[in-house]
Amino acid sequence: MRQFGLIGRNISYSFSKSYFADKFINENIVDAVYNVFDLQQIDEVEKVFATEGLVGFNVTIPYKQEIIPFLDELSPEAKVIGAVNTVLIKNGKRIGHNTDCYGFHHSILPLLDSHHKKALVLGNGGAAKAVFYILDELNIAYKIVSRTILENQFTYDDLDEKIISQHQIIINCSPVGTFPNIENAPLLPYQFILEKHLLYDLIYNPPVTKFLENGQNNGAKIKNGHEMLVLQAEKAWKIWNKVD
Repeated sequence: MRQFGLIGRNISYSFSKSYFADKFINENIVDAVYNVFDLQQIDEVEKVFATEGLVGFNVTIPYKQEIIPFLDELSPEAKVIGAVNTVLIKNGKRIGHNTDCYGFHHSILPLLDSHHKKALVLGNGGAAKAVFYILDELNIAYKIVSRTILENQFTYDDLDEKIISQHQIIINCSPVGTFPNIENAPLLPYQFILEKHLLYDLIYNPPVTKFLENGQNNGAKIKNGHEMLVLQAEKAWKIWNKVD
């Protein structure tokens, strides 16, 4: 039996487990199992690597960067991004890939209009790094918004009408607003978000976060992270099954 799975911390809610369970049933894939490996520390991943029949696994919060020292190779994208969300075991080698960038790219592309030239990215973790990579590819200038001061970037306190109006894409890569804390939203001056804005949230549960709802109420275009997750999962499956 081929073994697949997901590593992360406190991930019993995992999208991936139910997604792959449904996929295996719907596509009559009978030689594969997808498990959740809930790790309190990243060095526990060695037990995962020792799983008999392991072909590969996904990586989620908070290990997308921490996994890298445990790998033998990185794909070109993962090397540039500096974060891994998919690991392939091939000929005894542990190879890190990033399919978040694929999922983000193909889910945001149909939403972009000619005026979408600059973005604000809320958060600076492993998922954000895949977003930065794609924004660079799309020639969309961006600034990071974080709670701590980063050189040449913004804090939430900096945000005003001018900054919001100049950045017509706002991407939430932070966990703020995830179930069960669905009343929370990033601290933005939402009154300055208008019809020409695109709000993209990497969160998929709830389907419409407070962040997205606040934008939608002002006429902004909105998108949650569900399609990105589906696309990155399918891309991971192709990597594990060596489908180009």
